[in-house]
Amino acid sequence: MDIKVKWFYRLGFLLLLFIVLFVFIKISPIWQPVLQAILKVASPFIVAAFIAYLLHPFIEKLHEYGLQWWLSVTIVFLLFFGGIGYGIYKGIPLFVQQLIDLSENLPQFINQFDRWVETIESKTKSWPLSVHNQINDSVHLIYAEFEKILERIKNFLLWLVESIFLILLIPFIAFYMVKDIDYLMDVFWSLVPKKWREQTKIFIKNVDVSLGSYIRGQLIISGLVGLVSSLLFWLINLKYPLLLGSVLGITNVIPYFGPIIGAIPSIFVAATMSTKMIIFVVLIVFTLQFLEGNLLSPLIMGKSLQMHPIMIMFSILIGGEVGGVIGLIIAVPTVAIIKTAIKQAYEQFQKRKNLERE
Repeated sequence: MDIKVKWFYRLGFLLLLFIVLFVFIKISPIWQPVLQAILKVASPFIVAAFIAYLLHPFIEKLHEYGLQWWLSVTIVFLLFFGGIGYGIYKGIPLFVQQLIDLSENLPQFINQFDRWVETIESKTKSWPLSVHNQINDSVHLIYAEFEKILERIKNFLLWLVESIFLILLIPFIAFYMVKDIDYLMDVFWSLVPKKWREQTKIFIKNVDVSLGSYIRGQLIISGLVGLVSSLLFWLINLKYPLLLGSVLGITNVIPYFGPIIGAIPSIFVAATMSTKMIIFVVLIVFTLQFLEGNLLSPLIMGKSLQMHPIMIMFSILIGGEVGGVIGLIIAVPTVAIIKTAIKQAYEQFQKRKNLERE
């Protein structure tokens, strides 16, 4: 086929694709409710599959030591969900109480924060106007971000209450997914066409190698950061230590920018107490990030992700723009999967090209 004809076919295909996408977006009021219903039903299965994926290596380790598979599954699940259950039993009432207390005292905090802002403004009047405006903008940005994070926490807790039945199903679904993993894998591979099976196996293995240890390590590190920061905030008598430490731990999942985002609420609360408290909070956050970057991350994760820092930052910016906080969290894993797919497709293309030359 002539090269020009090929290009016409390709342009025609792209044009048809854009038309289909345009029509698909236009009829979104029809399919969006259906998609939302499907996602609501599928969400516990997706979360359960993710948990099963995270716990699978630990179950395999126990199985390698001679324990039967069902017994290894039971031990790991009891430890994992038992620990989470105990943490929820002890932590959630305190967490909710601190959140309610913060909401009730928010007007008082705002007034105190405003007085602090006025003090800064009076002391920086002699500074250049541009610097003065920059300080004001930064202060108001901290306040705005704090309000957003507080609202998101409230919405998340309301969602947890509304979805309690679906959440209770997750441990049972995950248990049977891991227990019957061989059967489920056989079903999965029977659905994949034979000509794609080999490449699909290679792709899944590559994704697991590049992403699996990163996700597990990031969750472990973020959990440690949340736990230790809550304890240290409690020791320095910062208000709402569990709430603020949890925010710091959750946002720590986001590379580079996460600690800054997570520190904003803690600095805001510290600013309403004293300058000394601000210094303590900044020191705690800085020390934890130093230890994470130089000790925990190399020890737990190593260089598992194999992505350049510029690529990570770029993916985070795009993810935040497209999906907000959720986009920030899933941006790096998504880009890692896309990178693996592109790399594998390129390798296959090169192999075919070499075979054609021979």
